[in-house]
Amino acid sequence: MSWLSSILQRPAMGWWDVVDILVMSVLIYQLFTLIRGTRAVQMALGGAVFVALFYLSRWGRLETVNWVVRNLAGYVVFAGIVLFQTDIRRALAHLGRAQFFRYLAKAESAEDSIEEIVMAAGMLSTQRIGAIIAVERQIGLRTYVEGGIPLDARLTYDLLLSIFQPKSPLHDGAVIIQDDRVAAAACFLPLSVNPRLGKELGSRHRAAIGLTEENDSIAIVVSEETGAISIVVDGLVERGFDADALRARLRSLVLQRRPARPHPSRVQYT
Repeated sequence: MSWLSSILQRPAMGWWDVVDILVMSVLIYQLFTLIRGTRAVQMALGGAVFVALFYLSRWGRLETVNWVVRNLAGYVVFAGIVLFQTDIRRALAHLGRAQFFRYLAKAESAEDSIEEIVMAAGMLSTQRIGAIIAVERQIGLRTYVEGGIPLDARLTYDLLLSIFQPKSPLHDGAVIIQDDRVAAAACFLPLSVNPRLGKELGSRHRAAIGLTEENDSIAIVVSEETGAISIVVDGLVERGFDADALRARLRSLVLQRRPARPHPSRVQYT
């Protein structure tokens, strides 16, 4: 009974002990919920009997039984994996669909999308090809998507370049990004009616300002005249971006989903 004495002599339970118990309780509950109604229940019961037999043999000093159980343990685990591989695969798939892992996958997808946008904007800037790329955040852009040409295509550098080529039938208008996919192209955006806007702003910048005045989307604008790359957020224009600055700013806006420190050359047209 030395194990019972050691438990009774332990110091008082602290907060970390409570957290430890709660975490284990949640894990066990999720495990039972997952295997309920499957063959894995039989495996779990068999495993419990095997563990109970091991400890009973130690407590009762049944040396032969204990030796057999210890030597069979490895084979039992291997046999369980082979016999219940379908259930194990289903359990792992279920784990992969958990909220935490979905969040990680989405963050990784957003990183890839940002990189594709940065590369495309850089090449469009070099070639002096005008473009507007609108990225949806919390407020949906369905109205503008329905007014354009639906694509629902994977977001890639090549696709963005091909859309904005002057001879492309889709180049006139904006591309809208939803959930890291190109939802639509040739989308017409509302021009801002703010009378304080500078006369030097062209139709692309005015459309980007008009869109972001109405919702929390992000608009990346490439000027056809100068090749300059701008970001428009909340109706405010930020200019003077190179590839590294554009990547950093998009990460702060898309991944963190909160306002970051403005770019040094941010210009407010109000």
